[in-house]
Amino acid sequence: MTRPPGAAPPDADSADAESGRIVDIVLDDGGEGRWSPEVEQERRVAVFDLLEGNSFAPADAPPGPYAVRLSVAGGRLDMRVRAAAGGADAGRIVVPLSGLRRVVRDYFTVCENYFAAIRAAPPSRIEALDMGRRAVHDEGAELLRAALAGRVRIDGATARRLFTLVCALHLRGRAPGR
Repeated sequence: MTRPPGAAPPDADSADAESGRIVDIVLDDGGEGRWSPEVEQERRVAVFDLLEGNSFAPADAPPGPYAVRLSVAGGRLDMRVRAAAGGADAGRIVVPLSGLRRVVRDYFTVCENYFAAIRAAPPSRIEALDMGRRAVHDEGAELLRAALAGRVRIDGATARRLFTLVCALHLRGRAPGR
């Protein structure tokens, strides 16, 4: 990839636009059912946003772009990574989710309150809950990013979208508020 004369070199924290990204992601819920409409919408938006723009560079993996199969089982996040072109195995990243357990639980609680408020609460209450939801989501994304450090380099936006997908996998078959 060539830069125009005088252009700054790429940021050291961002992966190459072509090779350091996810172009396909599959959520493996273990066949345990469908997501509720609210969770399905969050999942769809997170997948769409993730595929539109992300930074994903696994350590010791061949250049991408990558296809990722994401699952949560036994208290661990399991990311199976393969090269999108040709499907060559690019590795497996397994991360214990014990450090995220509290923030995931907090996120579920805030989301349940937020979805309930949308139906009947005044706008000021909805805005306050949405701000709280974003703050907890940001905390979860940073904890996920830290858990992946040294294994895969991701930016903040990618961490946020992956955190949403991790939460969706935890919620499989369950509607917020139920």
